[in-house]
Amino acid sequence: MLGKKLVTAQKRGETRALCLGLGMVACSMMMYFFIGITIVPFYTNSVWTTETVCKVLKANIKDKVFCPNSEGSEDEEIFPYPCLQVWVNLTASGQEVMLYQTEDTLEKNPKCSYVPDKLENSKEVKARIEIIASNFKKYQTFPCYYDPGGTQTNAILSRLYPSKGLLFAFLWPTLMFTGGCLIIVLVKISQYVSVLSAWQ
Repeated sequence: MLGKKLVTAQKRGETRALCLGLGMVACSMMMYFFIGITIVPFYTNSVWTTETVCKVLKANIKDKVFCPNSEGSEDEEIFPYPCLQVWVNLTASGQEVMLYQTEDTLEKNPKCSYVPDKLENSKEVKARIEIIASNFKKYQTFPCYYDPGGTQTNAILSRLYPSKGLLFAFLWPTLMFTGGCLIIVLVKISQYVSVLSAWQ
């Protein structure tokens, strides 16, 4: 009687462990799919792939501009902010180009190097842009990215999804997938050993 209870408990434990392993594998596959349709396209479509050193030529704050109204956006999304324009010299090619914060900045407003998030306090936005401009004037040289193919005649300060960030994004689903597969393999080995012992 006790033996039957132990076997039943063992089977329940194996079933739960197997479900856990399969669940981990399924979740990791969903994470792979989500990363594949969101982060990977941004990484592969970015043309600013080569790192070089940028030297600041000038950093000026122009009059206030309005955040461009994209298709389908509402009027409340438009807000004025000082336009910071940073021009740099690329040491790799010697070109004088305009610097943008990220790839997204160029899409939001190609006239400005930095596009702030929408904030109700305009003084805070102005103070932040002035600090950024003074930092550019203070640190004259820094690493940046440019397009070696020449399709984009500008540079960006940092990529939205660098290679390290992409590898880090794939790290967690990989660990989950490996853990799930390991649990399934251990359950199958346990079942095989149990059957072998019963047969003997």
